[in-house]
Amino acid sequence: MLDLDPRPLPLLTHDLPGTGGVAKTSPEDFVVEELPAYLPTGEGQHLYVWIEKRNLSTQEAVAIIAKAAAVSERNVGYAGQKDRAAITRQWLSIVTPLAGLVVDDDRLTILATTRHNNKLRLGHTKGNRFVLRVRGVDPDAEARANAIFARLAATGMPNFYGPQRFGHHGDNAALGAALLGLGEHDERRRADRDRHLFRLAISALQSELFNRIVATRIAHGLWERVIAGDVLQKRGGGLFSTTDLATDQERLLRHEVDITAPMPGLNERPEARDEARAREDRVLAECGIPREAFERSRGQAEGARRPARIVIQEPTAKLVAPDVLELTFTLPPGAYATRVVAEVTHS
Repeated sequence: MLDLDPRPLPLLTHDLPGTGGVAKTSPEDFVVEELPAYLPTGEGQHLYVWIEKRNLSTQEAVAIIAKAAAVSERNVGYAGQKDRAAITRQWLSIVTPLAGLVVDDDRLTILATTRHNNKLRLGHTKGNRFVLRVRGVDPDAEARANAIFARLAATGMPNFYGPQRFGHHGDNAALGAALLGLGEHDERRRADRDRHLFRLAISALQSELFNRIVATRIAHGLWERVIAGDVLQKRGGGLFSTTDLATDQERLLRHEVDITAPMPGLNERPEARDEARAREDRVLAECGIPREAFERSRGQAEGARRPARIVIQEPTAKLVAPDVLELTFTLPPGAYATRVVAEVTHS
């Protein structure tokens, strides 16, 4: 039986008092700046534009820049998707002889231009720096938030996908299951014809399964414990299967390696084995998703492993008004600031 209804994700800081309050009441409350993996050299056939966008998705920004440069959207490169309901800054690249661009849209500002010898591609980033404001917090919110940040800096935090991944109604994972022939969904016919929506829904399903597997490890006391068959990732390095539980447990506690969880799908390598594999399969069974179902994904469900833990860097919290808390921190690529806010506010 299919079970993909949205459910609350566990907090690592549930035993500490949260700050309360509401985040993201306006775009100005959510500011994101991309940290590039490298800086442009100033020479090359690719024009790099450093943009600031407001209430605009990255794809919408790409369309605006492509129009200004008179090129196809396929020729515009970017390192990562940024939030729409926010003020965000990031690099885009375009193959063009133009020295600069003029855009007629008050939601997008070009802050700088330069040149480089290669196209920006997904993943060409070290992470993102966030400055967020939470309104309506408790009077002692600053002390509470900094206590929570101290805990997360010491233990790491779950690498959960945030609600943005699952659509406005939180049912993109259910749509993904329907596209694999598991259950029904009102949008199935449209998604069958729309390649982008098809891939989005399948990815949402994989993300929901990842979240469930990590949440189950936390619930069973396995957040900081290596078990037989685990696939680990060297911090900043490659994947490997554990063969020495005692040694790898020590490395996990020293933050040299991280446990991974699957984005279940095709050609997942390396696969978990033994107890770790059995636990993953049990979660998939509880959700009603057999692994073989991904064979019906038209090749759009490539399997992967993702670290279950991430490091939050340079976290600080300060009251900027009696009931307004400003949070500043850096996250690695692909991590969700909304999960940091959830840990801080307990909302």
